[in-house]
Amino acid sequence: MKTKNLSPEGKFLPLKKAVLNPLVLLLCLVYLFPAYIILVNSFKNRAELYENILALPATMSFRYYANAMERMNFPGALLNSFLVTSMSLFFIVVFTSMCAWMLVRSNNRLSKIIFMVFVATMLIPFQTLMMPLMLEMSGIKRNLGIPMADTLGALVYMNLGFGASMAVFLYHGFVKSIPRSLEEAATIDGCNTFGVFWRIVFPMLKPVTVTVMVLDVIWIWNDYLLPSLVLTSKANRTIPLSTASFFGEFTIQWNMAMAGLMLTIVPVIIFYLCAQKYIIKGVAAGAVK
Repeated sequence: MKTKNLSPEGKFLPLKKAVLNPLVLLLCLVYLFPAYIILVNSFKNRAELYENILALPATMSFRYYANAMERMNFPGALLNSFLVTSMSLFFIVVFTSMCAWMLVRSNNRLSKIIFMVFVATMLIPFQTLMMPLMLEMSGIKRNLGIPMADTLGALVYMNLGFGASMAVFLYHGFVKSIPRSLEEAATIDGCNTFGVFWRIVFPMLKPVTVTVMVLDVIWIWNDYLLPSLVLTSKANRTIPLSTASFFGEFTIQWNMAMAGLMLTIVPVIIFYLCAQKYIIKGVAAGAVK
């Protein structure tokens, strides 16, 4: 019987698997350890929590979740976060995809300058814009009569501005991989510019659109700093602002805070699980392109 000669890489393949698989499992456990801490301690009373933060709770009671939901006004905060996140995603995807397409297809000096401005704004820290932003909000209210403080619409408008640069950057690179001949064929068949983009180009942008949505959902849903500057009333608070109520100046209710943090994380996890197959397709398509 003939035996196949294994290459040097084939000989060491079982050894690599034996070393890499436990290492990957260990890294996954380290990565998920904070989530374990939050989940376990959200069911404990304060005495159990201070005794041992790693131990499992003596009893599984959801009363801290009920107290946290009442303290946070969870239904209202959830609705506010959902409205802000969904509307911000809609405007970011629509406007930035069209902008990136026009910048790529124009391909002149002005379009290149505009694109470089978008890229440059990604390097500006938000903290340097806080005071000018508040002054601009006051100026818009004083000169135009448009209320910018304590409105969800103003927060959506600002999320569009701060999220546009990264979205344009991602769309710009993907649009360049779409053949111009497809658009020319659609134009010959009678499509106008609007139809060419929405019927031909935009469906092909699905992988990068899902990528933009996932990144922006994580950012907008968990954002605390910008909503804390814009929203002041309790009725307009988003979930991160409501969760901050557990962290007082002198005392912190850790068990209720952990329950509130779990309530904050769950919607993002559900969204990720629903969009998981599209994320994998987007990563695979990006690797091939």
